[in-house]
Amino acid sequence: MSWSDYFTASPEPGASPPPWRTRVLNFGLVLGLVAAILYFSFHRVDYQWNWGAIYKYRQKLWQGWWTTILISLAALVLSTAIGLFFALARRSRWLALRYFSRLYLELVRGTPLLVQILIFFYVVANAFGLSNRYVVGVLTLSCFSGAYISEVIRAGIESVGKSQLESAQAIGLTRGQTYRYVVFPQALRQSLPPLAGQFVSLVKDSSLLSIIAISEFTLNAQEVNSYTFSTLETYLPLAAGYLLLTLPISLWTRHLEARNRFET
Repeated sequence: MSWSDYFTASPEPGASPPPWRTRVLNFGLVLGLVAAILYFSFHRVDYQWNWGAIYKYRQKLWQGWWTTILISLAALVLSTAIGLFFALARRSRWLALRYFSRLYLELVRGTPLLVQILIFFYVVANAFGLSNRYVVGVLTLSCFSGAYISEVIRAGIESVGKSQLESAQAIGLTRGQTYRYVVFPQALRQSLPPLAGQFVSLVKDSSLLSIIAISEFTLNAQEVNSYTFSTLETYLPLAAGYLLLTLPISLWTRHLEARNRFET
């Protein structure tokens, strides 16, 4: 085994992973390099750290973090359902449903999330008598992310070859059975990588809900910063908290991607 075998791996899809010792060695080198850069950068900053002031408000940060978790989980489930509905609506035989889904997609993707939150809360929700800002926040975040998830799912569905659909028809499968047993398993495999990125973006986009005074992680961190004037001590835990939320999503989708990998 040559020295290059400790630092290289096959780039081919589906190739066997390198030995665990090789992976640990390379990951340790990368982690050490990043840690060294961060240590050097922070060491050069002329800044008086005041972690004691932040520690007094740890409960406020903790409550904001849990609020972000609950909002993100609810929005993840609802946005996936919305995305699946509009992905199928784009392929519907009913023209009105197609045009409605296209209008929804263009409006949501063509306008900033911040503006959508303000309009949905102060105009739409107010018109329908919906005053719970947490419900409004989840709905707005779900509608925004659902538009992008819809396109990801639609692209996955359309990646399935026409010959497979014709084969499913030939053996007597109904339209619902064709989607369940032929289309969706293959579309899921194609959609998982971009879905992971969209789910991560959804969690981070939840920070914009602070504009309507939802006491989530970012708003609470901003308030702690205004109390203590300790900016770095406040926003470093904020970054770490979001990383703890987004990293499991990435690892989970990679696990699903490996489970659903098969030859076509």
